[in-house]
Amino acid sequence: MPLAFCGSENHSAAYRVDQGVLNNGCFVDALNVVPHVFLLFITFPILFIGWGSQSSKVHIHHSTWLHFPGHNLRWILTFMLLFVLVCEIAEGILSDGVTESRHLHLYMPAGMAFMATVTSVVYYHNIETSNFPKLLIALLVYWTLAFITKTIKFVKFYDHAIGFSQLRFCLTGLLVILYGLLLLVEVNVIRVRRYIFFKTPREVKPPEDLQDLGVRFLQPFVNLLSKGTYWWMNAFIKTAHKKPIDLRAIGKLPIAMRALTNYRRLCKAFDTQARKDAQSMQGARAIWRALSHAFGRRLVLSSTFRILADLLGFAGPLCIFGIVDHLGKENRVSQTKTQFLGVYFVSSQEFLANAYVLAVLLFLALLLQRTFLQASYYVAIETGINLRGAIQTKIYNKIMHLSTSNLSMGEMTAGQICNLVAIDTNQLMWFFFLCPNLWAMPVQIIVGVILLYYILGVSALIGATVIILLAPVQYFVATKLSQAQRSTLEYSNERLKQTNEMLRGIKLLKLYAWENIFRTRVEMTRKKEMTSLRAFAVYTSISSESTPTSQPCVLLPEF
Repeated sequence: MPLAFCGSENHSAAYRVDQGVLNNGCFVDALNVVPHVFLLFITFPILFIGWGSQSSKVHIHHSTWLHFPGHNLRWILTFMLLFVLVCEIAEGILSDGVTESRHLHLYMPAGMAFMATVTSVVYYHNIETSNFPKLLIALLVYWTLAFITKTIKFVKFYDHAIGFSQLRFCLTGLLVILYGLLLLVEVNVIRVRRYIFFKTPREVKPPEDLQDLGVRFLQPFVNLLSKGTYWWMNAFIKTAHKKPIDLRAIGKLPIAMRALTNYRRLCKAFDTQARKDAQSMQGARAIWRALSHAFGRRLVLSSTFRILADLLGFAGPLCIFGIVDHLGKENRVSQTKTQFLGVYFVSSQEFLANAYVLAVLLFLALLLQRTFLQASYYVAIETGINLRGAIQTKIYNKIMHLSTSNLSMGEMTAGQICNLVAIDTNQLMWFFFLCPNLWAMPVQIIVGVILLYYILGVSALIGATVIILLAPVQYFVATKLSQAQRSTLEYSNERLKQTNEMLRGIKLLKLYAWENIFRTRVEMTRKKEMTSLRAFAVYTSISSESTPTSQPCVLLPEF
């Protein structure tokens, strides 16, 4: 089959410019290659010669240490841009398969754009680590040229009555938006750092943590890709594989993750809430409001990641359903191949009906699902640990201000203090670990029922009704589990109190031979505690087994 950039059909109008060069689709596609070639020629010498890495005026033991303004937004937009470009390449290949000859202009510019986008983020990463923002002028020119050329292409599509029914029109519009946003991010870096167009650039010092050679936990300081894949831990894992690690190898925590920092944050949250409403800052509500003010944002971020992961989890079954449906259709209805600008444009429906496209989307959906799920776990666990450290520090500070009369009069016992420090704070930490499930599970149920109703019809509503009927049983088991845990803590506190009294008065016990009396009291309390622990274990097993056993109860009425 003949191969040419604009096609080689005898009747092709790809090379005609009688209506103007900008009305020629092939010329517009060739024009879109110019910004990508410009960036590749400009950045390759800088990347391979090593100018970016040698230009740093700040020598530091970590390579990734400084984030320019809009760092995370730039990486997110870059990932979205790469995804759209992959879709554009696939769309061009599918559209090219309809024509008699190969039209490279349908997918080669998108391939060049993909290479240029990867090069741009690598180039940006090296400039960021070297703290030499003046070299970002190349990216400013690139985003400007890419935005202009892609806008010209989008306008010409609109002039030729190409609309949203054609996938290429939608992809071009998305590319215009993404290139425009990346251009705004670049302009914002200029505005904040003042590295060009200003007489005095703004110097930025490295983070205080990275100036400490003992800090080896780099998760808060690396780029977004390394955060999502934990790539920065490779060196640490290799070291741990060769020899056992100790606390010296792990190093110190960053300042933001230390107990004192989180304690100050919690105290600041308490003070802020007290200034707003002094009367309401009493009881459990005050504690929850302060905790939400101090650690709520991270919890919302974890919940967002979890919801995104759960939504992407539905993409797998949908893609598999589409692949099976595509392969199962033997007799296809032939559609009219309408051409625009001399080539065929694939519709969104045709694109999503292709088995190869669905296979790629399935892979990307599973990859993103695991990434978002691990990110949700990490943020929730980190927030829970910081919360526990802050509360334990606050309890310790409170104990230091207690008078001895409080302990001697029984207002506060050693058992209560131990429960507060060891058990209550641990339960709060686990609540933060599992809190994203509170918002994710309703989303899973609602979306799952909607999809089942779309596929199965009314029988899906019967299964949803069974779920609603089983909800009171789950609530009853959870209530009993909470009561058993509360009684266990009370008996444990009482046992520790009696043991403490016995140890403090051991001389009197031996003098008056009261050992058996106190031993009997402690044993009785211990038996009550063991009874509560058995009840707690029973309800825990019921709760853990009720979920898998309820699945057949839901599925049987549906089928």
